Amino acid sequence: MNALVSVKHVSKQYHRNGEALHDISFELHAGQVLGLLGHNGAGKSTLINALLGAHQYQGSIRINGLEPVTQRDQIMQSLSYISDVNVLPGWMTVAQLLNYTEGVHPSFNRSKADKALKQTDIKPRSRIKTLSKGMKVQLHLAIVIATNTQILILDEPTLGLDLVYRDTFYRHLLEWFHDGERALIIASHEVAEIEHLLTDVLILKHGRPVLQTSMDSISDDYFILDASDEHKDHIATMNPLSSQKGLGTTKWLLSSQYAAQVKALGDVYGVKLADLFLALQKEKA
Repeated sequence: MNALVSVKHVSKQYHRNGEALHDISFELHAGQVLGLLGHNGAGKSTLINALLGAHQYQGSIRINGLEPVTQRDQIMQSLSYISDVNVLPGWMTVAQLLNYTEGVHPSFNRSKADKALKQTDIKPRSRIKTLSKGMKVQLHLAIVIATNTQILILDEPTLGLDLVYRDTFYRHLLEWFHDGERALIIASHEVAEIEHLLTDVLILKHGRPVLQTSMDSISDDYFILDASDEHKDHIATMNPLSSQKGLGTTKWLLSSQYAAQVKALGDVYGVKLADLFLALQKEKA
């Protein structure tokens, strides 16, 4: 099966600010959900803009076999993007936006959009500028759901939304995702919030990949040891990724290669993506 997204040795150099991306490679097939993680300035937005064809880059990117910069109009027939900043025209009503989209997008399914919006509090005659941020995000997703989008890129989509809107957004997103051969990229700071959605993860730091793996591999490759401080010198020789001091004990994030050696030293726990993300961000560059 051909990859829906193929990224090979992609870098991005800015004349004034230097290198923003360095040698990024990955593939996404139908059914995969990639978590694109990293703090501000890590390179997430630069990579997303390259995927969208918004700027030049070094290396190779193919979206459904097409190159983003030179074949952007064709790519946008199967790729959609939702950012944390509202880009919908505020002067339009909801109905006007749906009418416009129906007129310009050949695969837009109006009835599917109407069905999605009926599950919300959004009224057709409401002007978009009067909607709350949560409603705008729901409206944007309803439009995406009503097209033949195969690849969806989300950039901090629930930033600033309350728990109810976040839950509704992800519920509708998953219903859409599992209703076809699709791939999804989610860039977010809310690691714990999206962890259960992901099949794969790419963590960037200063434009470079510091972790690139499947979610299934994380539990196999790392673990947390909660051990008495009397063992700290011995455990420190095992190159722990991080440590968290407690009352008389310390929690250590370790590579699974040391699992047998520390079995008798304390309690062993599974590692969460958020633990790994924080540890890798704190590591010295």
